[in-house]
Amino acid sequence: MDFGLQGKAALVLGASRGLGAACAQELAREGVKVFAAARDLDAIRDWAAEFGDLVTPVALDMTDAENVSDLAAQMAAQGIDILVNNSGGPKPGPAKAQTPEAWEEAWAAMAGPIMTLTSALLPGMSERGFGRIITIGSSGIEAPIPNLALSNGVRGALAGWSKTLAAEVAADGITVNMILPGRIATDRVAQLDEAASKRTGKSVEDVQASSRATIPAGRYGRPEEFGAVAAFLASTRASFVTGSMIRVDGGMLRHL
Repeated sequence: MDFGLQGKAALVLGASRGLGAACAQELAREGVKVFAAARDLDAIRDWAAEFGDLVTPVALDMTDAENVSDLAAQMAAQGIDILVNNSGGPKPGPAKAQTPEAWEEAWAAMAGPIMTLTSALLPGMSERGFGRIITIGSSGIEAPIPNLALSNGVRGALAGWSKTLAAEVAADGITVNMILPGRIATDRVAQLDEAASKRTGKSVEDVQASSRATIPAGRYGRPEEFGAVAAFLASTRASFVTGSMIRVDGGMLRHL
Protein backbone atom coordinates (compact mmCIF):
# COMPACT_ATOMS: atom_id res chain seq x y z
CA MET A 1 0.00 0.00 0.00
CA ASP A 2 1.32 3.41 -0.98
CA PHE A 3 0.95 5.75 1.99
CA GLY A 4 1.65 8.81 -0.18
CA LEU A 5 4.37 10.10 2.11
CA GLN A 6 7.35 10.35 -0.26
CA GLY A 7 8.93 13.79 0.18
CA LYS A 8 7.02 14.68 3.35
CA ALA A 9 8.89 15.91 6.44
CA ALA A 10 8.32 14.72 10.00
CA LEU A 11 9.45 15.68 13.48
CA VAL A 12 9.42 12.78 15.93
CA LEU A 13 9.95 13.52 19.62
CA GLY A 14 11.66 11.10 21.97
CA ALA A 15 13.12 9.29 18.99
CA SER A 16 16.26 7.83 20.54
CA ARG A 17 14.61 4.53 21.48
CA GLY A 18 11.34 2.80 22.20
CA LEU A 19 8.08 3.95 20.64
CA GLY A 20 9.52 7.20 19.30
CA ALA A 21 12.32 5.41 17.48
CA ALA A 22 9.86 2.86 16.10
CA CYS A 23 7.63 5.61 14.68
CA ALA A 24 10.60 7.45 13.18
CA GLN A 25 11.88 4.28 11.53
CA GLU A 26 8.54 3.38 9.98
CA LEU A 27 8.14 6.90 8.58
CA ALA A 28 11.66 6.78 7.11
CA ARG A 29 10.80 3.47 5.44
CA GLU A 30 7.94 5.32 3.74
CA GLY A 31 10.36 7.87 2.29
CA VAL A 32 9.68 10.61 4.86
CA LYS A 33 12.46 13.03 5.77
CA VAL A 34 12.57 12.52 9.54
CA PHE A 35 13.94 14.92 12.11
CA ALA A 36 14.50 12.61 15.08
CA ALA A 37 14.59 14.59 18.31
CA ALA A 38 15.95 13.50 21.68
CA ARG A 39 18.68 14.20 24.20
CA ASP A 40 20.68 11.11 23.26
CA LEU A 41 21.80 11.85 19.70
CA ASP A 42 24.25 8.94 19.67
CA ALA A 43 21.37 6.50 20.22
CA ILE A 44 19.56 8.02 17.23
CA ARG A 45 22.66 7.74 15.07
CA ASP A 46 22.95 4.06 15.99
CA TRP A 47 19.57 3.11 14.52
CA ALA A 48 19.49 5.80 11.81
CA ALA A 49 22.57 4.58 9.95
CA GLU A 50 20.50 2.34 7.66
CA PHE A 51 18.38 5.28 6.48
CA GLY A 52 21.16 7.57 5.28
CA ASP A 53 20.11 11.17 4.65
CA LEU A 54 16.46 10.46 5.42
CA VAL A 55 17.04 10.82 9.17
CA THR A 56 18.51 13.89 10.83
CA PRO A 57 19.14 13.78 14.61
CA VAL A 58 18.22 16.99 16.43
CA ALA A 59 18.85 17.81 20.08
CA LEU A 60 15.80 18.16 22.31
CA ASP A 61 15.55 18.33 26.08
CA MET A 62 11.84 18.62 26.84
CA THR A 63 12.60 19.94 30.34
CA ASP A 64 14.43 22.94 28.81
CA ALA A 65 11.85 25.53 27.72
CA GLU A 66 14.41 27.55 25.74
CA ASN A 67 15.53 24.45 23.84
CA VAL A 68 11.91 23.59 23.04
CA SER A 69 11.22 27.14 21.80
CA ASP A 70 14.34 27.17 19.63
CA LEU A 71 13.47 23.80 18.10
CA ALA A 72 9.91 24.95 17.42
CA ALA A 73 11.21 27.90 15.36
CA GLN A 74 13.76 25.73 13.57
CA MET A 75 11.22 23.07 12.63
CA ALA A 76 8.60 25.59 11.53
CA ALA A 77 11.15 26.84 8.99
CA GLN A 78 11.66 23.26 7.74
CA GLY A 79 8.04 22.85 6.70
CA ILE A 80 7.11 19.91 8.90
CA ASP A 81 4.11 17.91 7.63
CA ILE A 82 3.96 15.25 10.36
CA LEU A 83 4.51 15.71 14.09
CA VAL A 84 4.76 12.69 16.36
CA ASN A 85 4.43 13.88 19.95
CA ASN A 86 6.13 11.53 22.36
CA SER A 87 7.38 12.11 25.88
CA GLY A 88 8.90 10.02 28.60
CA GLY A 89 6.81 9.01 31.58
CA PRO A 90 7.11 10.36 35.12
CA LYS A 91 7.99 8.31 38.17
CA PRO A 92 5.41 5.80 39.40
CA GLY A 93 3.35 6.71 42.45
CA PRO A 94 -0.21 6.95 43.78
CA ALA A 95 -2.37 10.06 43.32
CA LYS A 96 -2.61 10.72 47.07
CA ALA A 97 1.17 11.02 47.39
CA GLN A 98 1.75 13.65 44.70
CA THR A 99 2.67 17.24 45.55
CA PRO A 100 1.71 20.29 43.48
CA GLU A 101 5.37 20.53 42.50
CA ALA A 102 5.34 16.97 41.18
CA TRP A 103 2.28 17.72 39.03
CA GLU A 104 3.85 20.92 37.71
CA GLU A 105 7.08 19.10 36.86
CA ALA A 106 5.22 16.32 35.04
CA TRP A 107 3.18 18.87 33.07
CA ALA A 108 6.25 20.88 32.12
CA ALA A 109 8.07 17.79 30.85
CA MET A 110 5.21 15.93 29.18
CA ALA A 111 2.51 18.35 28.03
CA GLY A 112 3.87 21.88 27.76
CA PRO A 113 6.56 21.09 25.14
CA ILE A 114 4.08 19.10 23.03
CA MET A 115 1.65 21.99 22.94
CA THR A 116 4.41 24.50 22.17
CA LEU A 117 5.77 22.50 19.23
CA THR A 118 2.33 21.71 17.86
CA SER A 119 1.26 25.36 17.94
CA ALA A 120 4.44 26.38 16.11
CA LEU A 121 3.95 23.85 13.30
CA LEU A 122 0.21 24.21 12.71
CA PRO A 123 0.34 27.46 10.64
CA GLY A 124 2.62 25.89 8.02
CA MET A 125 0.46 22.78 7.86
CA SER A 126 -2.62 24.94 7.34
CA GLU A 127 -0.92 26.86 4.53
CA ARG A 128 0.03 23.63 2.74
CA GLY A 129 -3.37 22.03 3.34
CA PHE A 130 -1.83 18.91 4.85
CA GLY A 131 -0.81 18.02 8.38
CA ARG A 132 -0.68 15.09 10.76
CA ILE A 133 -0.48 15.50 14.54
CA ILE A 134 -0.01 12.15 16.26
CA THR A 135 0.36 12.05 20.03
CA ILE A 136 1.48 8.94 21.84
CA GLY A 137 -0.57 8.47 24.98
CA SER A 138 -1.15 5.47 27.20
CA SER A 139 -3.85 2.90 27.89
CA GLY A 140 -4.05 4.72 31.25
CA ILE A 141 -6.11 7.41 29.53
CA GLU A 142 -9.02 4.98 29.13
CA ALA A 143 -8.35 2.75 32.14
CA PRO A 144 -6.11 4.48 34.71
CA ILE A 145 -3.11 2.32 35.58
CA PRO A 146 -2.57 1.78 39.32
CA ASN A 147 0.43 3.62 40.77
CA LEU A 148 0.88 5.80 37.66
CA ALA A 149 -1.12 8.83 38.81
CA LEU A 150 1.08 11.48 37.18
CA SER A 151 1.06 9.73 33.83
CA ASN A 152 -2.69 9.04 33.97
CA GLY A 153 -3.45 12.66 34.81
CA VAL A 154 -1.18 14.48 32.37
CA ARG A 155 -1.84 12.13 29.46
CA GLY A 156 -5.57 12.40 30.17
CA ALA A 157 -5.29 16.17 29.78
CA LEU A 158 -3.47 15.68 26.48
CA ALA A 159 -6.35 13.53 25.29
CA GLY A 160 -8.79 16.39 25.90
CA TRP A 161 -6.47 18.84 24.15
CA SER A 162 -6.00 16.51 21.16
CA LYS A 163 -9.72 15.93 20.71
CA THR A 164 -10.45 19.66 20.91
CA LEU A 165 -7.70 20.55 18.45
CA ALA A 166 -8.88 17.93 15.96
CA ALA A 167 -12.18 19.73 15.46
CA GLU A 168 -10.49 23.10 15.09
CA VAL A 169 -8.11 22.17 12.27
CA ALA A 170 -9.91 19.42 10.35
CA ALA A 171 -11.09 21.78 7.61
CA ASP A 172 -7.44 22.71 6.93
CA GLY A 173 -6.53 19.16 5.94
CA ILE A 174 -4.91 18.46 9.31
CA THR A 175 -5.71 15.32 11.30
CA VAL A 176 -5.08 15.03 15.03
CA ASN A 177 -5.05 11.59 16.62
CA MET A 178 -3.67 9.70 19.59
CA ILE A 179 -2.22 6.21 19.78
CA LEU A 180 -2.58 4.41 23.09
CA PRO A 181 0.05 1.71 23.66
CA GLY A 182 -0.55 -1.20 25.96
CA ARG A 183 2.34 -3.38 27.06
CA ILE A 184 4.90 -2.81 24.31
CA ALA A 185 8.38 -4.28 24.84
CA THR A 186 10.31 -1.04 25.41
CA ASP A 187 12.80 0.16 28.01
CA ARG A 188 10.02 2.16 29.69
CA VAL A 189 7.84 -0.92 30.17
CA ALA A 190 10.84 -2.87 31.45
CA GLN A 191 11.42 -0.13 34.04
CA LEU A 192 7.77 -0.28 35.11
CA ASP A 193 7.97 -4.05 35.44
CA GLU A 194 11.07 -3.70 37.62
CA ALA A 195 9.32 -1.08 39.77
CA ALA A 196 6.32 -3.40 40.17
CA SER A 197 8.66 -6.21 41.15
CA LYS A 198 10.21 -4.13 43.92
CA ARG A 199 6.83 -2.86 45.10
CA THR A 200 5.15 -6.28 45.25
CA GLY A 201 8.08 -8.53 46.09
CA LYS A 202 7.43 -10.65 43.02
CA SER A 203 10.14 -11.52 40.54
CA VAL A 204 10.26 -9.53 37.29
CA GLU A 205 9.41 -12.74 35.45
CA ASP A 206 6.27 -13.20 37.55
CA VAL A 207 5.27 -9.58 36.99
CA GLN A 208 5.65 -10.03 33.25
CA ALA A 209 3.73 -13.30 33.31
CA SER A 210 0.87 -11.60 35.15
CA SER A 211 0.84 -8.83 32.56
CA ARG A 212 0.82 -11.26 29.66
CA ALA A 213 -2.14 -13.04 31.24
CA THR A 214 -4.22 -9.86 30.85
CA ILE A 215 -3.45 -9.57 27.12
CA PRO A 216 -5.57 -11.74 24.79
CA ALA A 217 -2.66 -11.85 22.31
CA GLY A 218 -0.65 -13.51 25.09
CA ARG A 219 2.48 -11.38 24.66
CA TYR A 220 3.91 -7.88 24.81
CA GLY A 221 3.71 -5.91 21.59
CA ARG A 222 6.70 -5.17 19.40
CA PRO A 223 7.73 -1.54 18.84
CA GLU A 224 7.54 -1.96 15.06
CA GLU A 225 3.89 -3.00 15.37
CA PHE A 226 3.20 0.27 17.11
CA GLY A 227 5.23 2.27 14.59
CA ALA A 228 3.23 0.81 11.72
CA VAL A 229 0.02 2.28 13.16
CA ALA A 230 1.68 5.69 13.42
CA ALA A 231 2.80 5.48 9.79
CA PHE A 232 -0.73 4.69 8.66
CA LEU A 233 -2.21 7.61 10.62
CA ALA A 234 0.40 9.87 9.00
CA SER A 235 -0.56 8.68 5.53
CA THR A 236 -2.80 10.21 2.91
CA ARG A 237 -4.88 7.04 3.20
CA ALA A 238 -5.92 8.09 6.72
CA SER A 239 -7.14 11.56 5.74
CA PHE A 240 -10.63 10.99 7.20
CA VAL A 241 -9.39 9.66 10.55
CA THR A 242 -9.21 12.46 13.09
CA GLY A 243 -10.10 13.06 16.72
CA SER A 244 -9.53 9.37 17.39
CA MET A 245 -7.65 7.36 19.98
CA ILE A 246 -6.32 4.10 18.54
CA ARG A 247 -5.41 1.37 20.99
CA VAL A 248 -2.40 -0.83 20.21
CA ASP A 249 -2.59 -3.24 23.11
CA GLY A 250 -3.19 -6.79 21.86
CA GLY A 251 -6.80 -6.57 23.09
CA MET A 252 -5.84 -5.76 26.69
CA LEU A 253 -8.56 -3.14 27.24
CA ARG A 254 -11.84 -4.93 26.71
CA HIS A 255 -14.39 -2.19 27.34
CA LEU A 256 -16.26 -0.55 24.46
